[in-house]
Amino acid sequence: MSDTPLTWGTAREMTAFEAMMWRAEYDPRFRSPVTAIEILDAKPDWERLVAATDWATRMVPRFRERVREPLGGLGTPYWIHDVDFDLHYHLRRVRIPGSGPGFWNELATIAEQFAMTPFDRERPPWEALLVEGLPGGRSAFVLKLHHVLTDGMGAVQLLAQLHSRRREHDASKPQPPAPATEAPDPLAEVDRLVRREIGIVPAAVRATRDVLGAVTHPLSAVRDTYRWLGSAVRVLSPPSGKGSELLRPRGMSWRFAALDVPFADLRAAGKSVGGTFNDAYVAALLGGFRLYHEAMGHPVPAAGTLRTSVPVSVRRDGDTEGGNRWAPARLAGPMGVVDAAERILAVNARMRAARDEPALESPDVVAPLLARLPGPLLTLVAGGSTSGNDLQASNVPGLRSDAYLCGAKIERVYPFAPLPGCAAMVSVVTHGDTCCVGANLDAAAITDRDLFADCLAQGFAEVLALAPGKAAAEVVG
Repeated sequence: MSDTPLTWGTAREMTAFEAMMWRAEYDPRFRSPVTAIEILDAKPDWERLVAATDWATRMVPRFRERVREPLGGLGTPYWIHDVDFDLHYHLRRVRIPGSGPGFWNELATIAEQFAMTPFDRERPPWEALLVEGLPGGRSAFVLKLHHVLTDGMGAVQLLAQLHSRRREHDASKPQPPAPATEAPDPLAEVDRLVRREIGIVPAAVRATRDVLGAVTHPLSAVRDTYRWLGSAVRVLSPPSGKGSELLRPRGMSWRFAALDVPFADLRAAGKSVGGTFNDAYVAALLGGFRLYHEAMGHPVPAAGTLRTSVPVSVRRDGDTEGGNRWAPARLAGPMGVVDAAERILAVNARMRAARDEPALESPDVVAPLLARLPGPLLTLVAGGSTSGNDLQASNVPGLRSDAYLCGAKIERVYPFAPLPGCAAMVSVVTHGDTCCVGANLDAAAITDRDLFADCLAQGFAEVLALAPGKAAAEVVG
């Protein structure tokens, strides 16, 4: 077996979209940590965990790199080796004091505070935390990554390659050496900056040539351009309809809720009415939001909608692993539709329309321009495209086979994506036969986390009832 590192996260420069996420953190409401909580059936040996984490940073050198802004803040941020890399800073452990049957409140509080703490931008943007003391001798491993490192699909690619498939230690696994460190070279940086910025000119020339080439078919060119521009306006704008008055407040504090939903049953419920797993998932969330509005004294009319955005992976064969390759599919979520079957079909139709937008990837077109704006102006211009959403819903395929961390079996993996100004970001990762749902909630918009979690469980129950006799969704407690 070769002692060669993985090829995950090898791009030297950020994409324009990643640069936007990095620089938008001028406004703390747009911080972008991605947090995963893995529930383990035992407590890993600490020294073994330290050694395994060190091994992971050698297998994936990106985890020993930090972000460097170019001279004068001009151009694209890029990755350099951290000459002062210190694993002791990145990996920590704490213990839950209680010993009762419930654990989520204590674990969620630790994870929320961990996620809300800003990264040290002079270090590699990731941190990990082992939480001991869960009931039954269990523990939790909390991993926090900056979104510029990867999206949900990239994170699954990473964990699939780093997690073990057995409890026993594998002495034969690759052992790449620590990557060689390198000090910044100012002259090389200037050369890189000039080459990067000059490279924009030929790209613009090629784009102009393509446009002028369309003159041979002027009518079709005008028609296609008009169609694309109309699509771009829809893609880059918040979904139609008014935002929820109940969810209008926005703050800076996050609250985490988690649910377990049977995967096969949720998929069967979607298929039973001609929808997909994702349609059933989004329809269940919308049902939960309707019930929460009603419980809070804000009944939703039958035609009521919720401004919703669903990240869609645009990864293609040949794309490098890691990084970010997704586009937002925006829709007016049919929150007021009470009948679960009708709601699934309505979501299906609106998702297909959003996915079929000719300009679905138009954010990639404007990102190079927006990424060059100063932080305050960037958040003002780009922030509106996400803060106008009340719900962002993400669905990421997970690991279907057993996985282990330093001898402890991973029982659940709950994902918590960042809140880019929206009221709630709800993500699902399929782990084995269970859909692990993680809801990151703006505490100012959703003021009763426990009530909201119960309403989400009821929303899933409405959808699961389409496949009678199946298991129910359960709030993690």
